Amino acid sequence: MLVGLLLLIIFLCLVDYWAKKPRNDMMKNIPTVRNLPIIGAVSELASFNAENLASKFEIFRKKYGKAYKSWIAHTLILNTSDPKHVEAILSSSKHISKHRLYLMLREWLGQGLLLSDGTKWQNMRKIITPTFHFKILEEFVEVFDQQSTILVEKLKPKADGITVIDVYPLICLMALDIIAETAMGTQIQAQKDENTRYVKAVNDVTDILAMRFMKPHLTLKKTFKFFKPKLSNKQLEGILYMHLFTNRIIEDRRKSLNKSKTGENGSDENIENLGIKKRMAFLDVLLQSTTSNGEPLSDEDIREEVDTFMFEGHDTTTSAISFTLRAVACHPEVQKKLFEEVKELFGADLDKPITYRDIHGMKYMNCVIKESLRLFPPIPAIGRFIREDLELYNCTIPANTNVIIILWEILRDSDIYEDPLAFKPERHLENNPKSNTFSYIPFSAGPRNCIGQKFALVEIKCVLIKILRHFELLPLGEDVHPSIKIVLRSKTGVNLGLRPRIY
Repeated sequence: MLVGLLLLIIFLCLVDYWAKKPRNDMMKNIPTVRNLPIIGAVSELASFNAENLASKFEIFRKKYGKAYKSWIAHTLILNTSDPKHVEAILSSSKHISKHRLYLMLREWLGQGLLLSDGTKWQNMRKIITPTFHFKILEEFVEVFDQQSTILVEKLKPKADGITVIDVYPLICLMALDIIAETAMGTQIQAQKDENTRYVKAVNDVTDILAMRFMKPHLTLKKTFKFFKPKLSNKQLEGILYMHLFTNRIIEDRRKSLNKSKTGENGSDENIENLGIKKRMAFLDVLLQSTTSNGEPLSDEDIREEVDTFMFEGHDTTTSAISFTLRAVACHPEVQKKLFEEVKELFGADLDKPITYRDIHGMKYMNCVIKESLRLFPPIPAIGRFIREDLELYNCTIPANTNVIIILWEILRDSDIYEDPLAFKPERHLENNPKSNTFSYIPFSAGPRNCIGQKFALVEIKCVLIKILRHFELLPLGEDVHPSIKIVLRSKTGVNLGLRPRIY
């Protein structure tokens, strides 16, 4: 019996070896993380979690270099921060499929722009691109200004110079209000009532999905339901509610647009009565768009894109704004120069509204934001699934390989950036001869770069301007401890103190 079992194990190990050998040979120049028979690097990767992922990236880079491969059973994964690899992958219009991990997001986002590929992705990218035209973004500045004003009012009671404030959850509520109004044309008033059902559903589902990203055995719907039935039901309930909410908004918005076309009940008055602003939301563009065949988008197509906006458009900007505020608070000399730039433009009139034109002349603020995004990228890693063999300068990535591009390491690469861990906004005032299009990529790059990056940058600038006009930022509380849960967060919160600004 024992001999038979031993022979079976040997046989399975041999089968495993020969099954993996062709792909290992294609990547023989790439170091391999511990590769045990059958299970691969499962034991090594099991120690990874959201709180240690950033440090693990650094440890593995020092141990294996800028690129290394690993096996999880028969799934091959290439982890890379090699600029030549990154350029070959991200510049390709062929290799645009997302890492298999992303598939679990389809339970919420369906085949929206984030997850689709092929013809559907190309068609939707063309349809959605006009929604980020500067004329539409210009109208959104009013929303950014209004919602950041609400945030300032919430912060004022805590601005005593000694109270430690974790700004992340407060910024998150504001970002939800902003994306709901700009994407759907509706107000969910998250900042006024963080316990509303929609806000709770978004936060619950986002947190659950982030947890599942770090636990491979929970990525499949069936295994997640088996191992975590209560969490599975909670996620399902949240997604169902969000889908119902979005469907209702789509239906109301479609009716109002149809009535405005026919002039029924007076178009402008009718829109206002429905609580819908005259400014065009992303949803309006989708409702008026057609496919390549001239057919209107289905309600399901529209809902998938709106849900994708809601998912991508609040957590990423929350992370970017929060970490930028912390960085500014910890560097008084940077804050001084930044405030002087803001003061020169807005003076001491705290009620002066921000306009789209205002924010484009702020060169130093651009540098501060760029440096914060370099050190604290909201999305620290992105994934691709290589469907066909891809020739690189030092290996061939075999078909059916999952690739993780580690932006966290690329943006902190000492071969590209001098003193890479230092917060130096001035480095972006000059051209860096070691940098190129694919070495500064906090919003990814190539044909599948972040379509909403202009939206995000305008929002970040508006919020920073508003807060800096009212408060001096102080480096209070624990420092950040990076926690990567799809989006960059901090285990210790993103803390600072505030003091009323004196002019």
